[in-house]
Amino acid sequence: MVAPGTKVDSGRRNFPGSSWIICHTGLVDAFGTRGLEEVIQGVNLSWRKIASCRGLDPAIFYPASEEDAAEAKAICAGCLVREACLEYALVNRERDGVWGGATEKERRRILRHRRKTA
Repeated sequence: MVAPGTKVDSGRRNFPGSSWIICHTGLVDAFGTRGLEEVIQGVNLSWRKIASCRGLDPAIFYPASEEDAAEAKAICAGCLVREACLEYALVNRERDGVWGGATEKERRRILRHRRKTA
């Protein structure tokens, strides 16, 4: 996973444009003219539009340690789309950050539990 605010070279075919910036609620080109939905067709990411984290500093959701995740978790706790966000992170194997109120370690635990009960 690339850190929020990082510019990404879009030399790959499926990422049109020249420069992209990663943020917690999506991937936008450097000029903010294209959103992630335009890049990844057929994926419903509409939940992001009403996420509690929308517009907040992405650094909140990428704490230095598990112990520093309290602020992000508090924001996620009251979010209407927490479950969709968490499921997105689980399905896409997001390695970094707090998604749907779960840290990296907690998401790994959820995935292990799912595999055991499947």
